[in-house]
Amino acid sequence: MHSEPGQPDGDPVEPIDPVLPVPSADPTAAADPSAGTGGVDPSVSATRDIADVAAVEVITTAAVHLMSAAAVKCGLAEDGPQGRGADYLDLDEARKLITALAALVTAAAPDIGNQHARSLRDGLRSLQLAFREASAFPDAPGEGPGERFTGSVV
Repeated sequence: MHSEPGQPDGDPVEPIDPVLPVPSADPTAAADPSAGTGGVDPSVSATRDIADVAAVEVITTAAVHLMSAAAVKCGLAEDGPQGRGADYLDLDEARKLITALAALVTAAAPDIGNQHARSLRDGLRSLQLAFREASAFPDAPGEGPGERFTGSVV
């Protein structure tokens, strides 16, 4: 058996599967990663699970996470100590999240279908308006978060 060039003879080089995790060099790690999981490695099981999820669901889930985080950063959380999430208000962070959401929704809309895109656009627009309302000095029309992707919301 021949090794790869530049490798010592005896230990052939095995390609690393980009989907599966690299085995741990930690001697305290479990010797059998499939122990307690019915003989299936948890990473293999997770890969199979994600393979069964439609792209539209992954995109929608990512958008919902961005929406939720942006809503909190716009001060829309209801469980803050001073009510209505005032303690969580962070418009710099909200701007980044809303812009990322706008880019995702705009890029994905043609592929996810009108039914999904419409609800994502509605949520995005609500966040853009909430950001404008929470701002002491609102951006000029077309300059707000995500508006370079969506156009002006006012």
